[in-house]
Amino acid sequence: MLHDLLALFFPESCFACNAALARGEHYICTECNIKLPYTDYHEHGATELNPLQRRFWGRVPVRFAFAYLHFGSKGRVQRLLHQLKYKGIKDLGEHLGVRYGSLLQDYHYHEQFDLVIPVPLHKQKLRKRGYNQSAFFAKGLGKAMDVPVNNAALQRTINTGTQTNKNRLSRWQNVEQVFIVSKPDQVIGKRVLLVDDVLTTGATLEACAAALLSAGATEVSIATIAAA
Repeated sequence: MLHDLLALFFPESCFACNAALARGEHYICTECNIKLPYTDYHEHGATELNPLQRRFWGRVPVRFAFAYLHFGSKGRVQRLLHQLKYKGIKDLGEHLGVRYGSLLQDYHYHEQFDLVIPVPLHKQKLRKRGYNQSAFFAKGLGKAMDVPVNNAALQRTINTGTQTNKNRLSRWQNVEQVFIVSKPDQVIGKRVLLVDDVLTTGATLEACAAALLSAGATEVSIATIAAA
């Protein structure tokens, strides 16, 4: 009753459109849940029909490449990512991870992964922001698929700054030498699902995947909340 009373005077808002949430809705309203631009990449797996898969061909060996949503500027997905990344709504990342992880499990992808690893933040940025948004998405994925999450094996050694407004070459040069696997014994022989919030050029994920494979991971797959 107290929750209902508080909701009457201080209604929670949808993080995608800012409309008031109805009773039973969490984080995202029903209308936005219907209208979000979902991908179908999981239906095509590691084939040429998966456009995200093709983006890594000839760059780094990636077993599967998935994204939950299509990214569009000034739309619902951008607003969701902004709330997660800059407004401290950490639970939104876990919520999206559980939703996508449940979908991937329905397609039996959970059988393909031994470990979920989020793309790390540099310790300075982590200290400033207070959390790694990708780690919360990874937490939700791991929970839904019953796959362990490792937040410590992969580290970012150099604070490269934002990747925004950099072209593909600049982004690759910006991250080429900044990731290390500090605990290789935790990834040797593992099929790793590498997780980030958004994929643009893929340079960061490519560098992380290369580091994991060099450290002895058997396979690396990729999953993001959104892909541009």
